Amino acid sequence: MLTILYRDDRFIAIDKPSGLLVHRSLIDKHETRFAIQLLRDQIGRHVYPLHRLDKPTSGVLLFALTEDAARAMGAVFERNAVDKTYLAVVRGYTLEQDSIDYPLREELDRMSDSRARPDKPPQPALTDYRRLATLELEIPDGRHPTSRYSLLEVTPRTGRKHQIRRHMKHVFHPIVGDTTHGDGKHNRIFREHLHCQRLLLCARELRFVHPDSDTPIRIRAPLDAEFQRVVDLFSAVYKNAPMSMP
Repeated sequence: MLTILYRDDRFIAIDKPSGLLVHRSLIDKHETRFAIQLLRDQIGRHVYPLHRLDKPTSGVLLFALTEDAARAMGAVFERNAVDKTYLAVVRGYTLEQDSIDYPLREELDRMSDSRARPDKPPQPALTDYRRLATLELEIPDGRHPTSRYSLLEVTPRTGRKHQIRRHMKHVFHPIVGDTTHGDGKHNRIFREHLHCQRLLLCARELRFVHPDSDTPIRIRAPLDAEFQRVVDLFSAVYKNAPMSMP
């Protein structure tokens, strides 16, 4: 059963587990479980996804409960008036904070993006991050005698496909567990030494003004046990940080 983080007459938000598709995809044509179907069956009514999370990403996923609500909230997303905050573990020691302003070319997929324009120019993409903590493991990575990592609070300012994963790769700090844009050596360290199999990226918080009541809404997702176990390895995690652990 999916964990419901927020619900009113117009919207519902769930904590999407890592490994669950939002909707049916030709890329994973053998997959039989989808967030849309599971939530529809759980609450007994149709739902309309308002944004998407990659299959390996966990966290807050918002749906509308009616077509009218979907249109109203879609306009909020189009105005870029929804604030999203992610938690990520990346390779290396990052800067304390930075803004990654790097246009991204549309990522095409032969099966799911067949109608996308292959000649479309790179689109503006901006990602801010803040380093919360660092970790050094006494495990050689093949080039160094130890392995270093950073725990980040990440805020995408635009919504390009795989934006956070691609931007962190661009600045040479790929997200741990990313099998597409990541570092295989460090993914293997986490699998073999820390027994962590997942992408260490979580959509931690979603904030927006409700389109009906103008009430500020803040929806927050917990970390699953596997992600939490990794976070616990970082010293002084969230010390003096506004996103303190629940």
